[in-house]
Amino acid sequence: MVNFIFNLIIIFSVALQPTTQNIEKAFLQNSPRILYSLFSSESSINISLPEPIYFSDQVSNEQAFFLFRKVFSSFTTLEFYPEEEFPLPAESQSLIFKARWSFKNNKTNDQHPTHIFFYLINEKLKNSWKIIEIKAEKI
Repeated sequence: MVNFIFNLIIIFSVALQPTTQNIEKAFLQNSPRILYSLFSSESSINISLPEPIYFSDQVSNEQAFFLFRKVFSSFTTLEFYPEEEFPLPAESQSLIFKARWSFKNNKTNDQHPTHIFFYLINEKLKNSWKIIEIKAEKI
C-alpha cells in the first residue's frame, strides 16, 4: 500500500511539474499567452489581485487572458519563484501552488512583492492540471 501511494505521488508530481514550470515561465516572460494555455476552459477563473492592480472577479479563460495581457503590459515581473520546490498533490484532484511574485509598476517604478496562490485542478478528460483560481496578497 505504501508503494502504491508513493508511486501515485511520483506520477502526479511528474505530471504537475510542467504546469508549475509554465506558470513560472509565463510570469518571468510576462506572457499572457502561456498563462492562457493553463487556464481551465471548463470553469470560470476566480482572480483576486491586490493594489496597485485592484482586481477581484470571476472571469472566463478568455477574459483572464485579456486581464493578464493588461497586467503584464503595465507591470513588469522582477522575480517569480515557487515557495516550494514543487507541490506534492494528495489523493485529491486539486492543489494549491504558492509562489513569490515581485513586480514593478511601469509608470512609477514602484516595486510590489506579493505571495501568489494558484488553485489547480486535474482535468481528467484532458489529463492535465489547469488553473481555476489566482489570488495574490501583498507581503
